[in-house]
Amino acid sequence: MEPALDNIDEASEELFERKSFHVNKGQVPLRIDKFVKMHIEGATRNKVQNGIEAGFVTVNGKIVKSNYKVKPDDEIVFLSYINPEHTELKLENIPLNIVYEDDALMVINKPPNMVVHPGVGNYSGTLLNGVAYYLKQQQPNIDEDSLPRFGLVHRIDKNTTGLIVLAKTGEAAAHLAKQFFNHTVSRKYVALVWGDVKEDSGTITGHIARHKQNRKMFDVFPEGEIGKHAITHYNVIERFNYVTMVECILETGRTHQIRVHMKHIGHTLFNDFEYGGDKILKGTIYTKYKQFVDNCFEACPRCALHAKTLGFIHPTTGKEIFLESALPTDMENAIAKWRGYISNRKED
Repeated sequence: MEPALDNIDEASEELFERKSFHVNKGQVPLRIDKFVKMHIEGATRNKVQNGIEAGFVTVNGKIVKSNYKVKPDDEIVFLSYINPEHTELKLENIPLNIVYEDDALMVINKPPNMVVHPGVGNYSGTLLNGVAYYLKQQQPNIDEDSLPRFGLVHRIDKNTTGLIVLAKTGEAAAHLAKQFFNHTVSRKYVALVWGDVKEDSGTITGHIARHKQNRKMFDVFPEGEIGKHAITHYNVIERFNYVTMVECILETGRTHQIRVHMKHIGHTLFNDFEYGGDKILKGTIYTKYKQFVDNCFEACPRCALHAKTLGFIHPTTGKEIFLESALPTDMENAIAKWRGYISNRKED
């Protein structure tokens, strides 16, 4: 389902946004599927009906059938997929590291340098291209319109590694999307950041919106000014004098949230080129140190961020699912170099 009305109250989380609409007193009785289709640009009746059936639409807090008649004063809530581009999904045989799968969903451990979904400049080689091919092999008769864009309920950045969940049915997608929107999904990331983080633990709160000068970046703005509310909790795992390994726990899930929040408190992620972490931000001026840092950049040639754990309620069984993935080799190698560097300095 595509984004709905522009003139209604909205708040978004991950790849879905919640849009509510109060039906005016002059509204004549009208089927909910027709009503929703009228207010969602480019929507087809089939897609709207599938979305209603899956539970993406509620009326007065309750899931309804497509033949429900809208009445004056009804409160209608849409969970609409945020899809900035409409691109044809090319099926590609791409290796997938699937760590969990059943009839409702699949969880994949994403490698670095892989975009999650197609977009400008990235029409092929994305995670969704691989998932679409994989599902087509499982179900040759599957409707390609159903492949599996609707099942993507969150995303991680191109150079972030780790766990991502995709729904295999509309019902699972709606259930998972609501969990992400309600902030009940448990997610922990491991990051290597510049500087010696002062406190062993803390919470970063700040609205996040696109950077005013660079639209590819995001920034933190004063509470209530612009942007969306965001909360990140962090705990120090290990200190290496000039860099720190931290665990970040997301309470919300805004784009670039960890990267932006950590930079905001003076601890840019290691080798995060978009936010300046690919330069030496802490340390000495000696040539040997510069060479050492360059070696660390070479060991982990990307932003040092990994989605380590993912916990949620299974959409059909109601049981809690908790999955964990090991740090990827590139981050392990960079961390090992820092650990050795500090150890050698102590011996000196």
